[in-house]
Amino acid sequence: MERPGYYGQFGGTFIPEILVATFDQLRAAFEGIKKDPSFWKEYQSLMSTYSCRPTPLTYSENLTRHFNGPHFYIKREDLNHTGAHKLNNVMGQGLVVQRMGKSRVIAETGAGQHGVATATMAAKFGFECTIYMGEVDMARQRPNVFWMEQLGATVVRVTDGDRILKDAINEALRDWATNMDTTHYVLGTVCGPHPYPEMVSYFQSIIGSEARDQIVRQAGRLPKRVYACVGGGSNALGIFSGFLDDTQVDSVRDPSDNHSGILRVKVSNGVELVGVEAGGEGLETRRHASRLASVHGSVGVAQGYKTYFLQDDDGQMLETHSVAAGLDYIGVSPILAAYYEQGIVRFEAATNDEVLAATRLTMKKEGIIPALESSHALACAFRETPQMSADDVILINLSGRGDKDIFTIADALGDEGWKEFITTKAEAYSA
Repeated sequence: MERPGYYGQFGGTFIPEILVATFDQLRAAFEGIKKDPSFWKEYQSLMSTYSCRPTPLTYSENLTRHFNGPHFYIKREDLNHTGAHKLNNVMGQGLVVQRMGKSRVIAETGAGQHGVATATMAAKFGFECTIYMGEVDMARQRPNVFWMEQLGATVVRVTDGDRILKDAINEALRDWATNMDTTHYVLGTVCGPHPYPEMVSYFQSIIGSEARDQIVRQAGRLPKRVYACVGGGSNALGIFSGFLDDTQVDSVRDPSDNHSGILRVKVSNGVELVGVEAGGEGLETRRHASRLASVHGSVGVAQGYKTYFLQDDDGQMLETHSVAAGLDYIGVSPILAAYYEQGIVRFEAATNDEVLAATRLTMKKEGIIPALESSHALACAFRETPQMSADDVILINLSGRGDKDIFTIADALGDEGWKEFITTKAEAYSA
């Protein structure tokens, strides 16, 4: 029997003694809601009336025609309230905060979607809210900073370290350690100390339960593959959860495995689950954020849990890179790390160039503007279409919409009209 909070060798609760009582309280509250049959009904009711659940499943006939198959189906988390899957988790945690009787929430954010979702939840429930965000991410996700502030949150600029997501997490943990009695930390992904990986995946499982019912109803069968981008891994675990019982694997030792000494298994039948990490400028470089699809990830302990991190031989965290702020993270969910070693999920990576190309193609063919994070899943699916038949069905989780990425996308595409607009605006403000 696995230890509570562990998934194989991964997970755990590596926290300072000052936080032990707070985590005990949180675990007790989470165990309580899981045992309360009325809670999930309350949660579903909230998400169906305040958000956009169930989110649609879209058959993408133009992409299907463009590639001459397989049949593309896209789970539309971009149509969820606040524009991403993030609200599923934070609204669930908001209900937990109410039950614990706390009045303040804090959060970290990279792409800003989790920050916007947390600020939205705080406004809905009447909580005081503080969001920590790295200075680099604030610059490339300025629209989300604006909305967080308009929703009433205090956004704190993090200037330590690499000034990205991992540094925002560190600052949020410092805040929590000094404000435990009144404050709950709304961790945004399936990482961190127990019970966060389990709790976040519990709320995000609403994606997978909907998607499985929808694709069987619309396509008449299960998909051959399910694709999802992976930063921390919450959207991936959300959709994968609906298909875990449909995977079938055979135990084999894979000589091509990137990490030595690991027993790998590969899919023989059933649904194949594919997690797509940030390949950045290429896995042969150090300019990426791939922990499992590259040779650079190794097992370690940081930020309260054990998993694969991008770190040096001394356990110091390395600099990461991705065109997508939400995937620019050093670690990965301990649950996904276990699934990697068990062969339940196959991990790939998509480069910045592939992601931008996939974004443009999806916009022009389907009229859907994907978040750059989500475009990693699209890019990998597009790349693998030659491996599949025209009759196959694939499912892609579109974890968020791309309006937040307008600055990054316009700059990467070199759009002259956008450059002129920004220049004109800058001149007007400086006049």
